[in-house]
Amino acid sequence: MASNQMDLNIHNSLMRKCSRLGGYCQIWQVIVSLGLLFVGVLWWFYIIGNTKGFEPLLPQANDRVERLDNKAKVQTQTFKTPEDLSAEEWDQIQRAVQWGGPDQEITTVNMCTSPDHTTFVINNVKDSYYVGEELHVTIVAKDFTGKPKRYGGDFFKVKVFSDNLKASVFGEVLDHQNGTYLARFTLPWVGEASVAVLLVHSSEAVQVLKRHRETDPDRGFYYGYFYGQNSQGAIVEEKAACNVKWEGVALPGEEPCCCEYPDLNAKLTWRCRKPPTLPCNTLVHHGMGTYYINHWTDLEKAIMNGQYVQRWIKGDSRVIKVLASISTIGQREKCKPGMPTPIPAGFYMNDVWTSFVCATRHFNTANDKTQCLKDKHIYMMGDSTLLQWYNFIINSVPSFRRMEMHSHSHNGPFLAVDLGNNIDLNYRTHGVPRRNPRAKFADMHYISNEIDGIAGGPHIVIVFNIWAHFKLFPHSYFAHRVSQIRRAVVDLLRREPATKVIIKTANTGFPDFGSVDWLSLQLDRILREVFRDVGVYILDVWQMTACHYDKENVHPGPVINQK
Repeated sequence: MASNQMDLNIHNSLMRKCSRLGGYCQIWQVIVSLGLLFVGVLWWFYIIGNTKGFEPLLPQANDRVERLDNKAKVQTQTFKTPEDLSAEEWDQIQRAVQWGGPDQEITTVNMCTSPDHTTFVINNVKDSYYVGEELHVTIVAKDFTGKPKRYGGDFFKVKVFSDNLKASVFGEVLDHQNGTYLARFTLPWVGEASVAVLLVHSSEAVQVLKRHRETDPDRGFYYGYFYGQNSQGAIVEEKAACNVKWEGVALPGEEPCCCEYPDLNAKLTWRCRKPPTLPCNTLVHHGMGTYYINHWTDLEKAIMNGQYVQRWIKGDSRVIKVLASISTIGQREKCKPGMPTPIPAGFYMNDVWTSFVCATRHFNTANDKTQCLKDKHIYMMGDSTLLQWYNFIINSVPSFRRMEMHSHSHNGPFLAVDLGNNIDLNYRTHGVPRRNPRAKFADMHYISNEIDGIAGGPHIVIVFNIWAHFKLFPHSYFAHRVSQIRRAVVDLLRREPATKVIIKTANTGFPDFGSVDWLSLQLDRILREVFRDVGVYILDVWQMTACHYDKENVHPGPVINQK
């Protein structure tokens, strides 16, 4: 016991000395895609560079892909309320992620929603519509025998699109909890438009995902790599399984247990099995282990069969004719923190995204982009989807120069500078858990700690995202992580209200069973709920990636026709 405590004290001392290492640089992943990532990121910086102060974020009543009936029962988990959230806040989070499902025991695949039998129809179709009008579509879910379903919970994505115009807009789905769904669209462009409905997962498949996320404590783990001298004086490397220390998360392996690495400021603890011979304070590297251990039954495996997942369903193929109108769509006021995200948040036309959240600007020249970023100090923290943004900005502004930081190609830290225009662009990954090839553990900083170390001010821009690496963990753990970031952001805005804080929401494009979009959507809702009353900018990437014609990919490819 005394030896363990001494090892822990030595480790804590080392970690405190390393906790504020700076610097950032290096390339990874393709240039960002979707007109969003070429034009959106830059108008975004333009906007935040020309706003002052902050306002409370308004309740986001319409930022959900599915809205359940108010009478639907709230699905609660068995985990206790995270200590940094009130019971009321935890209850609101539970309500934000509630989801309908089967009202009977599922004993055969034939009882599940069938992508071949499910259909949709345009309601009260007219000869022509006007820009700004709503289009309503009814989706009727049917099982594999062709029988209409009597309960809800299916996960659909819907859009209106035009291949000729390279135009598309995201739609909202309302679950009636009786096997029927209403899809609502705002028609934003002049010309032709068609409806598309994607069955991502049946309600039965969603329940499989939900059940195993909540009940499988060994759903995945990571490895820690230890380096040091053994008892014979030789330098050795030893590996041990690691994971977060949290209720409902198991650490695989046998005794002895464990080496713990607490962060008192973030109220988080990382732990590893003790290596065979080395002490706990020799942990040097972090790396991926087993991401998803499958405990499905044979029936659950059949329900989750790939031929039933991510399928476009057949339905009303009539082409809608949309005429010009004098009505305006969305907000035309100057962008400011705290603005709610409507559905739709915008639309694509010729691969260019036009926002309905607020008045925005598109950038056409490198000089325009440089002037937008001039005199800004930008800190980006998150996962590989945010790293794409980092690389895109550098590649689209020729005056940036990457600094060689000799850092990990996936995680950073990275740094790029434009000395002539007084711009520096920083990136680093969020802290563990993180799936990546072997990287230095000391470089895995928690976002809340990084924000605590930034003074803030009118020239400071902070961008973060967090979701992809947390899908298989209990919601209580993710809510705790996000609430710690909220605490850090609130403190920052209190001491420097002119600081710009931007949240990038989740991407779509996770088809594999361990990373499906339904799990991503749940975390995205938690993130929005936790930051509902905080004066930040929220950039809705979910809608942007879900409605584009390009194949969905968590790391989107470059836009074919960049405008």
